[in-house]
Amino acid sequence: MLKISERDIVKRIRTENPWWSGTGSISLIHREYIPRPYLNLFLPLVRTPVRRAVVLMGPRRVGKTVMIHHAIQALLDQGVKPESICYFSVDNPIYKGLSLDKLLGYYAKARGINHKTEQLYVFFDEIQYLRKWEVHLKSIVDTYPNIKCIASGSAAAALRLKSSESGAGRFTDFLLPPLTFYEYLHLREKTVLLKTPATKEARRAGYFLAENIQQVNELFVYYLNFGGYPEVIFSEEIKSDPSRFIKSDIIDKVLLRDLPSLYGIGDIQELNYLFTTLAFNTANEISLGELSQNSGIAKNTIKRYIEYLEAAFLIKVVHRVDRNAKRFHRANYFKVYLTNPSMRAALFSPLKANDEAITSLAETAIYSQWFHSETPLYYARWQGGEVDIVHLGPKQKPAWAVEVKWSDRYCDKPHELESLVTFCHSTGLKDILVTSKTKTVSCKVGGIAIPFIPASVYCYTVGYNIIHGRMNLPLTEQLEIETPTDQADSAQMSLPVPAAT
Repeated sequence: MLKISERDIVKRIRTENPWWSGTGSISLIHREYIPRPYLNLFLPLVRTPVRRAVVLMGPRRVGKTVMIHHAIQALLDQGVKPESICYFSVDNPIYKGLSLDKLLGYYAKARGINHKTEQLYVFFDEIQYLRKWEVHLKSIVDTYPNIKCIASGSAAAALRLKSSESGAGRFTDFLLPPLTFYEYLHLREKTVLLKTPATKEARRAGYFLAENIQQVNELFVYYLNFGGYPEVIFSEEIKSDPSRFIKSDIIDKVLLRDLPSLYGIGDIQELNYLFTTLAFNTANEISLGELSQNSGIAKNTIKRYIEYLEAAFLIKVVHRVDRNAKRFHRANYFKVYLTNPSMRAALFSPLKANDEAITSLAETAIYSQWFHSETPLYYARWQGGEVDIVHLGPKQKPAWAVEVKWSDRYCDKPHELESLVTFCHSTGLKDILVTSKTKTVSCKVGGIAIPFIPASVYCYTVGYNIIHGRMNLPLTEQLEIETPTDQADSAQMSLPVPAAT
């Protein structure tokens, strides 16, 4: 029987590193993709001389491999020698059974370099296919201070678990989430639809102005249904049946393979039922008791399943506060949000702009932008009232709040928002932002300032601000921002549409 030789392995490594051949660039297939704006946040971690490996993690099919190659191209453009950069696709069967140290040895033979002394960048893609990868990677970091290691993988739950257990002080985790609405429009080259208003008065009404809000909303509804994954945007074949792609390639593989293998889940049908229930009820308040009663699954088992689904970046749990923004001692009620709204359409059916459930999906999308940050968010609920998003500051006092609506009704009848005014009076907030469907206006009710901004514009702004590192500010303060369309002009903004630091 023929065996894989050293020559075969070296040949494969050369194939995976086309920039060695004198072109000085990554492959055409990777060059054709527009870089995600998240690349600007990832690159500083790749370049930093700090002696840590970078572990790039995230859900399946969000573009991790493509972003690795764009990072390699950035290094090449900055003058790093091509032979000083090596990429391994660890899931290739030819590397089966090989340690990372062994792969480095083959890299040295393939390029004639000394991997023990030369300054190198080494990328290990899909590293979860290597057994005990975290031990191997930690050993490389400790043994070769001259090598900057970047690892990635699709089994997000496994990566995060192993990175936390074994990589303390040696690994830096970087989460690449599904596309934000800002990135979605960026990749579709539609960001010109949102601009900074020209006048100071208009600037105070919102970070961005949609000159054609109907067109922006059409794109927003498409984003809610299909827009979380880069491949859906660029592949005509996937565009024809995006639901099948999202369900079979992303959701099913996590539920049927990643989570069971990692956590030893025996009843896959139970887990699948629970996730489907949570997805259908995204943005709605639920309780363990109700879930247990309806499903016949024990509460403790449901709690474990929810922890698993959260570790896999499929859902995010948001906890409740009362009308005074005080947290409850027992989390009997909570909300669960999909980390990507398009998973709901994949499991059920796409929603139209006038469907009843579209408000919940819009709220899910807005929350999903915030999940890209570490901003602590809650929702408030009490008898007779609710506020969708509450950000508690360092002293556990509300810094700002947002109510998500997909309607212009409240722009014309703001007195119907009495519960929001009550919350502001109870907590000392002077203002609360409310999203609309198309209108950008502001008013005062009971001494509380209520600015309205379209949900699609707010969603875009949050994603943009997080990418560009904006700071949290309350409504009464102003922030000068350089816009992406006109760097010479700065805008004073005052809405609580902040980005996490």
